[in-house]
Amino acid sequence: QERSLRLRRWYELMLENKEELARIITAENGKPLKEAQGEILYSASFLEWFAEEARRVYGDVIPASAKDRRILALKQPVGVAAVITPWNFPSAMITRKVGAALAAGCTVVVKPAEDTPLSALALGELANQAGIPAGVYNVVPCSRQQTPAVGEVLCTDPLVAKISFTGSTATGKILLKHAAGTVKRVSMELGGHAPFIVFDSASVDRAVAGALASKYRNSGQTCVCTNRFLVQKGIHDEFVEKFAEAIERELHVGSGFDAKTTQGPLINEKAVEKVERHINDAVSQGASIVTGGKRHSLGKNFFEPTLLSNVSTKMLCTQEETFGPLAPVIKFDTEAEAIAIANAANVGLAGYFYSQDPAQIWRVAEQLEVGMVGVNEGIISSVESPFGGVKQSGLGREGSKYGIDEYLEIKYVCFGGL
Repeated sequence: QERSLRLRRWYELMLENKEELARIITAENGKPLKEAQGEILYSASFLEWFAEEARRVYGDVIPASAKDRRILALKQPVGVAAVITPWNFPSAMITRKVGAALAAGCTVVVKPAEDTPLSALALGELANQAGIPAGVYNVVPCSRQQTPAVGEVLCTDPLVAKISFTGSTATGKILLKHAAGTVKRVSMELGGHAPFIVFDSASVDRAVAGALASKYRNSGQTCVCTNRFLVQKGIHDEFVEKFAEAIERELHVGSGFDAKTTQGPLINEKAVEKVERHINDAVSQGASIVTGGKRHSLGKNFFEPTLLSNVSTKMLCTQEETFGPLAPVIKFDTEAEAIAIANAANVGLAGYFYSQDPAQIWRVAEQLEVGMVGVNEGIISSVESPFGGVKQSGLGREGSKYGIDEYLEIKYVCFGGL
Protein backbone atom coordinates (compact mmCIF):
# COMPACT_ATOMS: atom_id res chain seq x y z
CA GLN A 1 0.00 0.00 0.00
CA GLU A 2 2.83 2.42 0.80
CA ARG A 3 4.47 1.82 -2.58
CA SER A 4 1.10 2.38 -4.23
CA LEU A 5 0.59 5.71 -2.46
CA ARG A 6 4.09 6.98 -3.30
CA LEU A 7 3.71 6.04 -6.98
CA ARG A 8 0.32 7.71 -7.05
CA ARG A 9 1.80 10.90 -5.61
CA TRP A 10 4.60 10.78 -8.20
CA TYR A 11 1.95 10.52 -10.92
CA GLU A 12 0.10 13.54 -9.52
CA LEU A 13 3.30 15.61 -9.41
CA MET A 14 4.02 14.75 -13.06
CA LEU A 15 0.60 16.12 -14.02
CA GLU A 16 1.13 19.25 -11.91
CA ASN A 17 4.47 19.86 -13.68
CA LYS A 18 3.52 18.56 -17.13
CA GLU A 19 4.28 21.78 -19.01
CA GLU A 20 7.81 22.11 -17.61
CA LEU A 21 8.52 18.39 -18.15
CA ALA A 22 7.33 18.65 -21.75
CA ARG A 23 9.54 21.66 -22.42
CA ILE A 24 12.55 19.74 -21.11
CA ILE A 25 11.81 16.91 -23.59
CA THR A 26 11.45 19.32 -26.53
CA ALA A 27 14.63 21.17 -25.55
CA GLU A 28 16.81 18.05 -25.36
CA ASN A 29 15.08 15.77 -27.88
CA GLY A 30 13.62 18.18 -30.45
CA LYS A 31 10.14 16.66 -30.75
CA PRO A 32 7.22 19.10 -31.16
CA LEU A 33 5.92 20.45 -27.87
CA LYS A 34 2.47 18.95 -28.47
CA GLU A 35 4.05 15.50 -28.82
CA ALA A 36 6.17 16.11 -25.71
CA GLN A 37 3.04 17.04 -23.76
CA GLY A 38 1.44 13.81 -24.97
CA GLU A 39 4.49 11.86 -23.86
CA ILE A 40 4.29 13.30 -20.35
CA LEU A 41 0.65 12.25 -20.00
CA TYR A 42 1.55 8.81 -21.35
CA SER A 43 4.54 8.61 -18.99
CA ALA A 44 2.50 9.58 -15.97
CA SER A 45 -0.16 7.00 -16.83
CA PHE A 46 2.36 4.19 -16.19
CA LEU A 47 2.94 5.46 -12.65
CA GLU A 48 -0.83 5.57 -12.12
CA TRP A 49 -1.27 2.07 -13.58
CA PHE A 50 1.48 0.43 -11.55
CA ALA A 51 0.40 2.28 -8.40
CA GLU A 52 -2.78 0.25 -8.78
CA GLU A 53 -0.99 -2.98 -9.78
CA ALA A 54 1.28 -2.78 -6.71
CA ARG A 55 -1.62 -4.05 -4.60
CA ARG A 56 -2.43 -6.93 -6.96
CA VAL A 57 0.69 -9.09 -6.78
CA TYR A 58 -1.11 -12.31 -5.99
CA GLY A 59 0.40 -15.68 -5.07
CA ASP A 60 -1.29 -19.09 -5.19
CA VAL A 61 -2.24 -21.98 -2.95
CA ILE A 62 -1.90 -25.10 -5.09
CA PRO A 63 -3.61 -28.42 -4.29
CA ALA A 64 -0.97 -30.96 -3.19
CA SER A 65 -0.87 -34.68 -4.01
CA ALA A 66 0.06 -35.57 -0.39
CA LYS A 67 -2.46 -35.00 2.40
CA ASP A 68 0.13 -33.72 4.88
CA ARG A 69 1.47 -30.96 2.60
CA ARG A 70 0.41 -27.59 1.28
CA ILE A 71 1.96 -25.93 -1.75
CA LEU A 72 2.36 -22.17 -1.83
CA ALA A 73 3.61 -19.96 -4.65
CA LEU A 74 4.86 -16.56 -3.49
CA LYS A 75 5.88 -13.61 -5.67
CA GLN A 76 8.87 -11.59 -4.46
CA PRO A 77 10.81 -8.65 -5.98
CA VAL A 78 13.88 -9.70 -7.97
CA GLY A 79 16.04 -7.03 -6.30
CA VAL A 80 18.05 -4.20 -7.82
CA ALA A 81 16.94 -3.44 -11.40
CA ALA A 82 19.21 -1.61 -13.85
CA VAL A 83 17.18 0.37 -16.38
CA ILE A 84 18.83 1.60 -19.61
CA THR A 85 16.63 3.91 -21.67
CA PRO A 86 16.69 5.58 -25.12
CA TRP A 87 16.47 9.21 -26.17
CA ASN A 88 13.34 9.06 -28.35
CA PHE A 89 10.91 8.77 -25.40
CA PRO A 90 13.14 9.95 -22.55
CA SER A 91 10.32 10.07 -20.00
CA ALA A 92 7.92 7.29 -21.00
CA MET A 93 10.61 4.65 -21.35
CA ILE A 94 11.63 5.35 -17.76
CA THR A 95 8.21 5.30 -16.10
CA ARG A 96 7.11 2.19 -18.03
CA LYS A 97 10.02 0.29 -16.45
CA VAL A 98 10.48 2.07 -13.14
CA GLY A 99 6.76 2.13 -12.32
CA ALA A 100 6.63 -1.66 -12.61
CA ALA A 101 9.89 -2.17 -10.72
CA LEU A 102 8.94 0.04 -7.78
CA ALA A 103 5.43 -1.42 -7.63
CA ALA A 104 6.99 -4.88 -7.34
CA GLY A 105 9.29 -3.72 -4.52
CA CYS A 106 12.58 -3.37 -6.44
CA THR A 107 15.02 -0.48 -6.34
CA VAL A 108 16.27 0.92 -9.65
CA VAL A 109 19.36 2.43 -11.21
CA VAL A 110 18.47 4.37 -14.38
CA LYS A 111 21.11 5.01 -17.05
CA PRO A 112 19.37 7.48 -19.40
CA ALA A 113 20.48 8.06 -22.97
CA GLU A 114 23.44 10.43 -23.18
CA ASP A 115 21.38 12.73 -25.46
CA THR A 116 18.53 13.15 -22.96
CA PRO A 117 19.62 12.97 -19.29
CA LEU A 118 17.58 15.96 -18.09
CA SER A 119 14.21 14.20 -18.34
CA ALA A 120 15.46 11.40 -16.07
CA LEU A 121 16.84 13.89 -13.55
CA ALA A 122 13.59 15.89 -13.56
CA LEU A 123 11.68 12.69 -12.80
CA GLY A 124 14.14 12.08 -9.96
CA GLU A 125 13.36 15.48 -8.46
CA LEU A 126 9.63 14.69 -8.55
CA ALA A 127 10.28 11.23 -7.08
CA ASN A 128 11.97 12.94 -4.13
CA GLN A 129 9.01 15.28 -3.74
CA ALA A 130 6.64 12.29 -3.86
CA GLY A 131 8.40 10.78 -0.86
CA ILE A 132 10.10 7.92 -2.64
CA PRO A 133 13.00 7.13 -0.28
CA ALA A 134 16.57 8.08 -1.14
CA GLY A 135 18.36 5.30 -2.95
CA VAL A 136 15.21 3.79 -4.47
CA TYR A 137 15.19 5.75 -7.75
CA ASN A 138 18.78 6.44 -8.86
CA VAL A 139 19.94 8.19 -12.03
CA VAL A 140 23.42 7.72 -13.50
CA PRO A 141 23.92 10.06 -16.48
CA CYS A 142 27.12 9.68 -18.46
CA SER A 143 28.83 10.83 -21.63
CA ARG A 144 28.70 8.97 -24.93
CA GLN A 145 32.30 7.87 -24.37
CA GLN A 146 31.50 6.34 -20.97
CA THR A 147 28.23 4.67 -21.99
CA PRO A 148 29.71 1.24 -22.94
CA ALA A 149 31.67 1.04 -19.68
CA VAL A 150 28.69 2.03 -17.53
CA GLY A 151 26.46 -0.42 -19.36
CA GLU A 152 28.96 -3.21 -18.79
CA VAL A 153 29.16 -2.49 -15.05
CA LEU A 154 25.38 -2.54 -14.70
CA CYS A 155 25.16 -5.85 -16.57
CA THR A 156 28.01 -7.60 -14.77
CA ASP A 157 27.78 -6.38 -11.17
CA PRO A 158 26.41 -9.25 -9.05
CA LEU A 159 24.39 -6.79 -6.93
CA VAL A 160 22.18 -6.07 -9.97
CA ALA A 161 19.51 -8.76 -10.37
CA LYS A 162 17.68 -7.49 -13.44
CA ILE A 163 18.43 -5.56 -16.65
CA SER A 164 15.70 -3.74 -18.59
CA PHE A 165 16.84 -2.14 -21.84
CA THR A 166 15.17 -0.30 -24.70
CA GLY A 167 17.31 0.46 -27.72
CA SER A 168 18.93 -1.09 -30.77
CA THR A 169 19.16 -4.82 -31.38
CA ALA A 170 22.95 -4.57 -31.75
CA THR A 171 23.36 -2.96 -28.32
CA GLY A 172 20.85 -5.36 -26.79
CA LYS A 173 22.94 -8.32 -27.91
CA ILE A 174 26.03 -6.84 -26.24
CA LEU A 175 24.13 -6.31 -22.98
CA LEU A 176 22.74 -9.85 -23.12
CA LYS A 177 26.29 -11.22 -23.39
CA HIS A 178 27.37 -9.16 -20.37
CA ALA A 179 24.30 -10.22 -18.36
CA ALA A 180 24.87 -13.90 -19.14
CA GLY A 181 27.92 -14.00 -16.85
CA THR A 182 25.76 -13.61 -13.75
CA VAL A 183 22.57 -15.06 -15.33
CA LYS A 184 20.52 -11.93 -14.75
CA ARG A 185 16.84 -11.56 -15.51
CA VAL A 186 16.53 -9.46 -18.68
CA SER A 187 13.86 -7.49 -20.50
CA MET A 188 14.80 -6.30 -23.97
CA GLU A 189 12.75 -3.99 -26.20
CA LEU A 190 14.90 -3.81 -29.30
CA GLY A 191 14.79 -2.62 -32.89
CA GLY A 192 11.80 -2.91 -35.18
CA HIS A 193 11.14 -2.93 -38.92
CA ALA A 194 7.39 -2.46 -38.92
CA PRO A 195 5.42 -3.35 -42.05
CA PHE A 196 2.27 -1.37 -42.89
CA ILE A 197 0.13 -3.38 -45.31
CA VAL A 198 -2.77 -1.81 -47.21
CA PHE A 199 -5.04 -4.36 -48.90
CA ASP A 200 -7.40 -3.64 -51.78
CA SER A 201 -10.39 -3.90 -49.44
CA ALA A 202 -9.09 -1.11 -47.18
CA SER A 203 -10.52 2.36 -46.78
CA VAL A 204 -7.76 4.34 -48.50
CA ASP A 205 -8.52 7.54 -46.59
CA ARG A 206 -8.32 5.77 -43.22
CA ALA A 207 -5.14 4.01 -44.29
CA VAL A 208 -3.53 7.30 -45.28
CA ALA A 209 -4.46 8.87 -41.93
CA GLY A 210 -3.03 5.86 -40.08
CA ALA A 211 0.10 5.88 -42.24
CA LEU A 212 0.75 9.55 -41.50
CA ALA A 213 0.41 9.00 -37.74
CA SER A 214 2.43 5.79 -37.66
CA LYS A 215 5.30 6.96 -39.86
CA TYR A 216 5.90 10.59 -38.98
CA ARG A 217 5.29 10.79 -35.23
CA ASN A 218 8.51 12.11 -33.65
CA SER A 219 9.88 12.54 -37.19
CA GLY A 220 9.88 8.77 -37.68
CA GLN A 221 12.03 8.18 -34.60
CA THR A 222 9.84 5.73 -32.69
CA CYS A 223 10.40 2.05 -31.94
CA VAL A 224 7.07 1.08 -33.50
CA CYS A 225 6.88 3.51 -36.42
CA THR A 226 6.30 2.03 -39.86
CA ASN A 227 9.45 1.32 -41.83
CA ARG A 228 7.98 -0.41 -44.91
CA PHE A 229 4.67 0.28 -46.67
CA LEU A 230 3.24 -2.63 -48.66
CA VAL A 231 0.30 -1.57 -50.85
CA GLN A 232 -1.78 -3.93 -52.99
CA LYS A 233 -1.73 -3.13 -56.70
CA GLY A 234 -5.47 -2.36 -56.96
CA ILE A 235 -5.24 0.76 -54.79
CA HIS A 236 -1.49 1.43 -54.94
CA ASP A 237 -1.61 4.54 -57.12
CA GLU A 238 -4.52 6.11 -55.23
CA PHE A 239 -2.81 5.49 -51.88
CA VAL A 240 0.52 7.00 -52.98
CA GLU A 241 -1.20 10.06 -54.43
CA LYS A 242 -3.31 10.70 -51.32
CA PHE A 243 -0.41 9.95 -48.97
CA ALA A 244 1.79 12.51 -50.75
CA GLU A 245 -1.00 15.10 -50.57
CA ALA A 246 -1.44 14.48 -46.84
CA ILE A 247 2.30 14.78 -46.19
CA GLU A 248 2.50 18.11 -48.03
CA ARG A 249 -0.70 19.45 -46.47
CA GLU A 250 -0.41 18.34 -42.85
CA LEU A 251 3.29 18.08 -41.97
CA HIS A 252 5.29 21.15 -41.04
CA VAL A 253 9.02 21.08 -40.29
CA GLY A 254 10.27 23.49 -37.65
CA SER A 255 11.39 24.15 -34.08
CA GLY A 256 9.66 21.97 -31.54
CA PHE A 257 8.60 25.10 -29.68
CA ASP A 258 6.71 26.48 -32.70
CA ALA A 259 3.00 25.69 -32.29
CA LYS A 260 2.46 24.70 -35.94
CA THR A 261 5.44 22.32 -36.08
CA THR A 262 4.68 18.62 -36.54
CA GLN A 263 8.21 17.57 -37.52
CA GLY A 264 11.15 18.57 -35.34
CA PRO A 265 14.83 17.91 -36.02
CA LEU A 266 16.36 14.45 -36.01
CA ILE A 267 18.41 13.64 -32.93
CA ASN A 268 21.85 14.18 -34.52
CA GLU A 269 23.88 14.38 -37.73
CA LYS A 270 24.38 10.61 -37.84
CA ALA A 271 20.61 10.07 -37.98
CA VAL A 272 20.28 12.48 -40.91
CA GLU A 273 23.09 10.74 -42.77
CA LYS A 274 21.33 7.39 -42.45
CA VAL A 275 18.15 8.79 -43.99
CA GLU A 276 20.18 10.26 -46.86
CA ARG A 277 22.01 6.97 -47.39
CA HIS A 278 18.74 5.03 -47.61
CA ILE A 279 17.24 7.51 -50.08
CA ASN A 280 20.33 7.59 -52.29
CA ASP A 281 20.51 3.80 -52.34
CA ALA A 282 16.84 3.48 -53.26
CA VAL A 283 17.00 6.09 -56.03
CA SER A 284 20.13 4.47 -57.48
CA GLN A 285 18.13 1.23 -57.79
CA GLY A 286 15.12 2.81 -59.50
CA ALA A 287 12.96 4.26 -56.71
CA SER A 288 11.16 7.57 -57.33
CA ILE A 289 10.97 10.47 -54.89
CA VAL A 290 7.29 11.46 -54.70
CA THR A 291 7.80 14.25 -52.16
CA GLY A 292 10.65 15.48 -49.94
CA GLY A 293 14.00 13.75 -50.32
CA LYS A 294 16.53 16.19 -48.86
CA ARG A 295 17.67 18.13 -45.82
CA HIS A 296 15.41 21.00 -44.85
CA SER A 297 16.64 24.59 -45.19
CA LEU A 298 16.17 25.14 -41.43
CA GLY A 299 19.40 23.40 -40.50
CA LYS A 300 21.58 20.32 -40.65
CA ASN A 301 19.43 18.07 -38.43
CA PHE A 302 16.13 18.91 -40.11
CA PHE A 303 14.94 16.65 -42.92
CA GLU A 304 11.97 16.86 -45.25
CA PRO A 305 9.24 14.22 -44.77
CA THR A 306 9.91 11.91 -47.69
CA LEU A 307 7.82 9.44 -49.71
CA LEU A 308 9.35 6.95 -52.17
CA SER A 309 7.55 4.80 -54.73
CA ASN A 310 8.78 2.02 -57.06
CA VAL A 311 10.59 0.52 -54.09
CA SER A 312 11.87 -3.07 -54.06
CA THR A 313 12.85 -5.43 -51.24
CA LYS A 314 16.50 -5.23 -52.34
CA MET A 315 16.85 -1.63 -51.21
CA LEU A 316 18.45 -0.67 -47.88
CA CYS A 317 15.35 1.19 -46.71
CA THR A 318 13.37 -2.07 -46.77
CA GLN A 319 16.14 -4.11 -45.15
CA GLU A 320 17.20 -1.78 -42.31
CA GLU A 321 15.31 0.34 -39.80
CA THR A 322 15.67 3.94 -41.01
CA PHE A 323 14.52 5.71 -37.82
CA GLY A 324 13.71 8.86 -39.73
CA PRO A 325 11.00 10.57 -41.83
CA LEU A 326 11.23 8.23 -44.84
CA ALA A 327 8.26 6.23 -46.17
CA PRO A 328 9.13 3.65 -48.90
CA VAL A 329 6.17 2.06 -50.73
CA ILE A 330 6.34 -1.46 -52.22
CA LYS A 331 3.59 -2.65 -54.58
CA PHE A 332 2.39 -6.26 -54.08
CA ASP A 333 -0.09 -8.60 -55.75
CA THR A 334 -1.36 -11.18 -53.24
CA GLU A 335 -1.93 -11.53 -49.52
CA ALA A 336 0.59 -14.37 -49.34
CA GLU A 337 3.22 -12.17 -51.01
CA ALA A 338 2.64 -9.34 -48.52
CA ILE A 339 2.95 -11.65 -45.52
CA ALA A 340 6.12 -13.20 -46.92
CA ILE A 341 7.71 -9.76 -47.38
CA ALA A 342 6.57 -8.59 -43.93
CA ASN A 343 7.90 -11.70 -42.18
CA ALA A 344 11.24 -11.77 -44.00
CA ALA A 345 12.81 -9.53 -41.33
CA ASN A 346 14.75 -11.01 -38.40
CA VAL A 347 12.95 -8.60 -36.05
CA GLY A 348 9.28 -8.33 -35.15
CA LEU A 349 8.15 -5.52 -32.88
CA ALA A 350 5.03 -3.97 -34.43
CA GLY A 351 3.07 -4.46 -37.63
CA TYR A 352 0.05 -2.73 -39.13
CA PHE A 353 -2.47 -3.55 -41.82
CA TYR A 354 -5.66 -2.11 -43.25
CA SER A 355 -8.44 -4.35 -44.51
CA GLN A 356 -12.23 -4.54 -44.30
CA ASP A 357 -12.38 -8.28 -44.98
CA PRO A 358 -13.06 -10.04 -41.60
CA ALA A 359 -11.57 -13.36 -42.68
CA GLN A 360 -8.45 -11.64 -43.99
CA ILE A 361 -8.11 -9.67 -40.75
CA TRP A 362 -7.99 -12.88 -38.70
CA ARG A 363 -5.57 -14.59 -41.10
CA VAL A 364 -3.11 -11.71 -41.33
CA ALA A 365 -3.22 -10.75 -37.63
CA GLU A 366 -2.31 -14.33 -36.70
CA GLN A 367 0.35 -14.77 -39.39
CA LEU A 368 2.31 -11.54 -38.89
CA GLU A 369 5.47 -12.38 -36.92
CA VAL A 370 5.39 -9.38 -34.58
CA GLY A 371 4.59 -8.80 -30.92
CA MET A 372 1.97 -6.10 -31.58
CA VAL A 373 -0.49 -5.69 -34.44
CA GLY A 374 -2.49 -2.62 -35.40
CA VAL A 375 -5.58 -3.52 -37.47
CA ASN A 376 -7.01 -0.43 -39.17
CA GLU A 377 -5.09 1.60 -36.58
CA GLY A 378 -1.73 3.37 -36.81
CA ILE A 379 -1.19 4.24 -33.12
CA ILE A 380 -1.31 1.21 -30.82
CA SER A 381 0.62 2.02 -27.61
CA SER A 382 -1.35 2.27 -24.37
CA VAL A 383 -0.66 1.62 -20.71
CA GLU A 384 -3.15 -1.27 -20.61
CA SER A 385 -1.48 -3.11 -23.52
CA PRO A 386 1.47 -5.56 -23.34
CA PHE A 387 4.33 -3.86 -25.23
CA GLY A 388 7.10 -6.01 -26.69
CA GLY A 389 8.37 -7.94 -29.68
CA VAL A 390 9.32 -11.35 -31.02
CA LYS A 391 12.38 -12.69 -32.87
CA GLN A 392 15.29 -10.24 -32.48
CA SER A 393 13.01 -7.44 -31.31
CA GLY A 394 13.32 -8.50 -27.73
CA LEU A 395 12.33 -10.44 -24.62
CA GLY A 396 9.49 -9.79 -22.20
CA ARG A 397 6.56 -7.36 -22.10
CA GLU A 398 6.12 -3.91 -20.58
CA GLY A 399 3.00 -2.14 -19.40
CA SER A 400 -0.32 -3.95 -18.93
CA LYS A 401 -1.05 -6.47 -16.18
CA TYR A 402 1.93 -8.51 -17.42
CA GLY A 403 4.53 -5.76 -16.97
CA ILE A 404 5.01 -6.15 -13.23
CA ASP A 405 5.85 -9.87 -13.65
CA GLU A 406 9.17 -8.85 -15.24
CA TYR A 407 10.31 -7.67 -11.78
CA LEU A 408 9.02 -10.60 -9.71
CA GLU A 409 10.37 -14.06 -8.91
CA ILE A 410 8.04 -16.95 -8.10
CA LYS A 411 9.09 -18.82 -4.96
CA TYR A 412 7.64 -22.29 -4.30
CA VAL A 413 7.09 -23.15 -0.62
CA CYS A 414 6.32 -26.74 0.34
CA PHE A 415 4.71 -26.73 3.78
CA GLY A 416 4.89 -30.29 5.17
CA GLY A 417 4.21 -32.23 8.36
CA LEU A 418 0.58 -31.15 8.61
